[in-house]
Amino acid sequence: MNLRISQIGFGLLLSVAVNAVETPNPPKANKQFSTEQSCVEPIEIMRRYHGHFLKHHRNDTMHSGVRTTQHSLIECINCHVTADDDGNYPNVNEGSEHFCRSCHNYAAVTIDCFQCHASKPEKK
Repeated sequence: MNLRISQIGFGLLLSVAVNAVETPNPPKANKQFSTEQSCVEPIEIMRRYHGHFLKHHRNDTMHSGVRTTQHSLIECINCHVTADDDGNYPNVNEGSEHFCRSCHNYAAVTIDCFQCHASKPEKK
């Protein structure tokens, strides 16, 4: 009997915890920085494999000296991190307004890119 009550209690606690996390709603791309009309890959592919693309691009750059813009973190930031009405960019370490943080909070995944890289677009 106690086991059944514990299972029910755990299920309720789990459903409250899951429902307390807001579903990600990343901002739309900022086309003024983009040189392309669409993302470098279809949205479904980018959502699933962006980490792989970034690591592969990093390895090509760091180990082979190959520098391209496709799958480049700088290009992602330039296009996807958008300023508010006052021209201020969101802080990647606070809240969920930053493009990357919006989904990484939801998935409970840490972001270590911005220990070295800029989390705001380059001025063009």
